[in-house]
Amino acid sequence: MGERPAFYALSPGGWRDWWTLLHPPYTAWMLSYVAFGAVTAPALEGKWLGLTLAGFFLGVGITAHALDELTGRPLGTRIGNATLWVVALAALAGAIALGVYGAVVVSWWIAAFIVFGSFIVLAYNLELFGGAFHSNLWFALAWGAFPAITGAFAQTGTLRWQACLVAAACALLSEAQRTLSTPVRRLRRSVASVEGRLVMTDGTVESLDARALRAAPEGALRVLSLGIAALAAGLVLARLVH
Repeated sequence: MGERPAFYALSPGGWRDWWTLLHPPYTAWMLSYVAFGAVTAPALEGKWLGLTLAGFFLGVGITAHALDELTGRPLGTRIGNATLWVVALAALAGAIALGVYGAVVVSWWIAAFIVFGSFIVLAYNLELFGGAFHSNLWFALAWGAFPAITGAFAQTGTLRWQACLVAAACALLSEAQRTLSTPVRRLRRSVASVEGRLVMTDGTVESLDARALRAAPEGALRVLSLGIAALAAGLVLARLVH
């Protein structure tokens, strides 16, 4: 049996494909950035945080991941192409609808966020324009800084310097995530075998295989995904519960 395409991936088939498609640890990680941005507002409104989280869950958690699976089947799910397209477009429509509601009630500037978000989710995940937007830089900006900035702006229709600083931090965290996950994905999805050994200074010899190579970065990703989500939940509760 080959390696799973991700540490959270389940065996292919049925509902398990949908779990794998959602990338639960990474989706929760990205949604945490929305919360980080929102808590920079002078007063945190649970309604707008909830709607912004829902919009990003639809737009990234579902649409982006469904489109990504259409490009080369990196997760190896058995979900049909037509189903993936329908789910992706329906979720994107839902995210846009939530954005339009926010634009009407909070600020029409949210329309700019809708346009950028719709563009980048298609350009990045379908690798449009020769893959120009499918890069580490755009990953950090689109899935790190953008959720934080949007989460902050959706609260009051204004942008404070504190939110910009948090967005920069989220972009750096996304870059760190990408740095850790890229070699792990390569080892799980593209490498057939690894042969080697480590010779220690005391003469001890340890075998080296794919599992050993991915243990540290993958372990860090597991812990960080939980820690960042817990941090976001704690910050939100600290602002909402008095």
